[in-house]
Amino acid sequence: MSIRSAEDESRPFVLKGGGTERSMRRRVRSVQGVRSRENGARRFDLTLSENPFPPLPSVMEAMNSALAHANRYPEFLPERLPRLIADRVGADADQVVVGAGATGVALQIMQTLAGPGREMVFASPTFDGYPIMAAMAGLESVAVPLDSSGRQDLWGMARAIGERTALVAVCRPHNPTGTVAAASELKAFLFGVPRHIPVILDEAYAEFLSAEEALDPLELLARYPNLLILRTFSKAYGLAGLRIGYAFGHRDLVRRVRRLQVPFGMPETATAAVAASYAAATELNERVLRITVQREMLRTTLRRSAIRIPRSRGNFLYLPGPGMVETLARAGIAAKGYPDGSARIAVGDVAADRAVERALCGPALVRVERAAAEESGVWSTTAPADPVRAGNLRT
Repeated sequence: MSIRSAEDESRPFVLKGGGTERSMRRRVRSVQGVRSRENGARRFDLTLSENPFPPLPSVMEAMNSALAHANRYPEFLPERLPRLIADRVGADADQVVVGAGATGVALQIMQTLAGPGREMVFASPTFDGYPIMAAMAGLESVAVPLDSSGRQDLWGMARAIGERTALVAVCRPHNPTGTVAAASELKAFLFGVPRHIPVILDEAYAEFLSAEEALDPLELLARYPNLLILRTFSKAYGLAGLRIGYAFGHRDLVRRVRRLQVPFGMPETATAAVAASYAAATELNERVLRITVQREMLRTTLRRSAIRIPRSRGNFLYLPGPGMVETLARAGIAAKGYPDGSARIAVGDVAADRAVERALCGPALVRVERAAAEESGVWSTTAPADPVRAGNLRT
């Protein structure tokens, strides 16, 4: 698949399918936080925005209990997991569809609500899965460049919607920059989208939003019946390897998406892990706070080295500018790269974050920054959970 640089364009451009299997393999390689010795140097793979912490002990215990019955098939079509999630978000069970991560649910949406020869509108750069899966579903991708601050150009996206548009995707927070569309701007955008065109609101990183930034999903769904809110247990919950995602929205839309629900496709370990995670919300909030503090400390240090990093509301940072990927690679750090040389890195692993600082700032500056942070008391990644600052974990 041929992709032109978004920064070189002032108007939307269209990506057509091809090479999707190779692209997917290239993007699904090793995991962040796994370190190996290569030529005597420690290597950090920060290409995937993963949670650096393993599942909580209580979640592991629940999964192990479920595995004791692995000789039995799970439900033919999932009922317990949608009901569990629906109770959590305040919706009805028939408003929830689950799948193999948010990626799997997004593909189901594309295959059921859109169709070959139609168009899908999203920002660029964005989550890699959107152009890949759009091509798999026979959709043409209309990619609208971000604005100069790394935010989605919602008005540009609105102008890109045309007669052939079958689907729109908006990320909040945005991947890869971590920026957040203002609530008023998002609502105005949704109001302007024709009601026959479904909109995916991708909230994969919603748990990293502050209480003030979070939106009321039920209010949105009441106002915009063409909206589907997409979420995952891969990020804040640290269950990326289990592939648990879901969307919720108007029951008519969800009913159509459920037509492609894979029989026996949701293992009992998924339901057990989700239930245990909900029960451990306080501990998970604490982990989110630790990742958030680590992210802000790293961003502050890098910005003092004149790296203009957007304010992120995810478990990652976006490092703009040519040469970022290569600079990190020379230090043994793998980052997610973009056509203009910019990079996205996962955060939260203290050793990896320090390696990034040394690679981009130099050891002397890092020592000064760390000393100042420790003296100020800000550098405490073990602070108790603060529900106001960290936000209660939302599914």
